[in-house]
Amino acid sequence: MSVAPARTWIAVALCASGVAMFSLMDVLMKGTSLVIGAYSSVLWRSVAGSIISGSVFLAKGTRRPPAAAMRLHILRALLIGPMIWLFFWSFTRLPLAEAIALSFVAPIVALGLTPLMLKEHVGRHSIIAALVGIVGVLVILTGRMGGNYQPGALLGAGAAILSAIFYAVNLILQRQQAKLASASEVSFFQNILVLLLFLPLAPWLLDFRIGTIWLEILIAAFLAVFSQTVISLAYGRAPASRLIPLEYSAFLWACLFGWLFFAEALTLPVLGGAALIVAACVIAAREQPELAAHVEAESA
Repeated sequence: MSVAPARTWIAVALCASGVAMFSLMDVLMKGTSLVIGAYSSVLWRSVAGSIISGSVFLAKGTRRPPAAAMRLHILRALLIGPMIWLFFWSFTRLPLAEAIALSFVAPIVALGLTPLMLKEHVGRHSIIAALVGIVGVLVILTGRMGGNYQPGALLGAGAAILSAIFYAVNLILQRQQAKLASASEVSFFQNILVLLLFLPLAPWLLDFRIGTIWLEILIAAFLAVFSQTVISLAYGRAPASRLIPLEYSAFLWACLFGWLFFAEALTLPVLGGAALIVAACVIAAREQPELAAHVEAESA
């Protein structure tokens, strides 16, 4: 195996592991959001995440980010702040799997934005992977989404979709950011800037009742920092169009964690859809090596 394909497969493995850890974090954040609300959960997680990521950043030696990198740090924070609040708030109105399913408009929007914002060619395998991933999600939804919803479910669905649009732009900026900053720098500034963005509302919205859920907040922060770091490393090694379809694997993890933590049955539609999502990830990872190498050369 040549160096370029090996580098890409490492990026695929890093991205897939990051998505898995984010999915596990979603389970924890759904629980904390139900107890103290989405705003407080995000703020407390940002506090813990800033401490964890800041320690790593300081240990590696700090440097002042160049102006171009700092602009991207700030721009991503402005996107990520409302994105994560909307997403975690949707957890309080929708089942976890349904909220994540609705969020899958993000990879499609991101793939559409990739040629415009990054000038990357979206290859045939990436397009096929996106379509296969959509079919997999639809197959699962036939067995998972019913007609009986709790009050506010429609607002929750809208919040999840709006969050996904923010996330789509974030995925594109993440590729640009990974070219200018180290993974530890990306993680630290993402946490600290989101914290600063949310902090002014704390006197009115912050819930201090974290005595029973502090461990969940701490674990969620660690998972977030780990995921931010490995995904940043991945986007620094492979084109965004190759990695974006891997976002579909989050639904597979949601089904698995739902079964493990909430005893949710794995039905035939879930298994069938999960198989399609895994296939989409494999297809995305098998983009033509010469195309990937061409894009890497252009982005170097």
